[in-house]
Amino acid sequence: MSMLSARITRIYNRLIPSTNRYFSNSADSLTIVKESDGVRTITLNSPKKRNALSLAMLQTLKENLTRNVDSTSLRAIVLSANGPVFCAGHDLKELASSDRTKQTEVFNSCSEVMETIHRVPVPVLCKVEGLATAAGCQLVATCDIALASENASFCTPGVNVGLFCSTPAVALGRAVPRKLAMEMLFTGDVISAQRALAHGLVSRVTTAEKLDAETDEMLSRILKNSRSVMALGKRAFYKQITEDIPTAYRYTSCVMVDNLGLKDGKEGLDAFVSKRKPVWDHESD
Repeated sequence: MSMLSARITRIYNRLIPSTNRYFSNSADSLTIVKESDGVRTITLNSPKKRNALSLAMLQTLKENLTRNVDSTSLRAIVLSANGPVFCAGHDLKELASSDRTKQTEVFNSCSEVMETIHRVPVPVLCKVEGLATAAGCQLVATCDIALASENASFCTPGVNVGLFCSTPAVALGRAVPRKLAMEMLFTGDVISAQRALAHGLVSRVTTAEKLDAETDEMLSRILKNSRSVMALGKRAFYKQITEDIPTAYRYTSCVMVDNLGLKDGKEGLDAFVSKRKPVWDHESD
C-alpha cells in the first residue's frame, strides 16, 4: 500500500460512524473485523494457508474477541472465513518444530481462545462454508451457535498424521454424542453438514446462497433481547453444564433470582404484565 493510500485509509476509518467500524480491513491481515449495528464480524483471512490457527492467528483472534467486549454497544460476535476452507486447524508446519516451549504456547493459546468464546458476555456465532478440520472443527463446536452451508464438512483427522485431536475432543465431545465423537477422532473421517446438524455440531444448515440471510435472521432475533440478561444466562449455562444435576439446579435457581433483580429482568416482567414491548437498558446494573 502506498503512503497516500495508507493516509486515505486512516482518514476514511476515522470518518466511519461508530455503528459501522472496521478494526482491520487490510487485504493481508490475518483477520478482517467489522462492527456494525452491535454485531462484530471476525473473518479469518488466510485462505492460502486454509485459515490455519497458527500462533499469530490465535493471538489475533483473542484480541478480536476481547476488544471492548464489555461495551453495551456490542451485542453479538460472528466468526466467518474467506476462501474455500473455513479452518484447517493448527499449522502443522509450525507444530513440526521440536521446540516444546513453542508447541506448548500454541496449544495454550488455542485453549485460551476457546475459553474466551465461552467467557465473552455476548453470543458468539460461526458461519461455516467449506471444511472445518481438527482445531477448526473445535472452533465450530465451541461457538454458542453454528450455522453452516450445505457444502460445509467437518473432521478431526489428526490421528491420520500421528497427532490425535485431543484438544478438539474437548469441544467435540461436549457438542455431539460420545459415539460419534469417538468415530471422528479414531478414523478422521469427514462428516457432512447434514450429519453434523443431526448430531448437534451445528445449529442450522442452509444453501450457500442463503447462509448470510439465515445468519442475519438469527442475529435479528438475538438483538431483540437484553444484553445483560443474555450475558447472565450464557455465564450460567457454561457453569452448570459440567455440574451434576442437583448442583446445577441449586446454582441456576440462584441465577434465576439474580435475573429477577436485574434492571432488564424487572423491565421485561413489567412489560409483559402491561402488554407492551420492553425497553431494554442492557446494563448489568
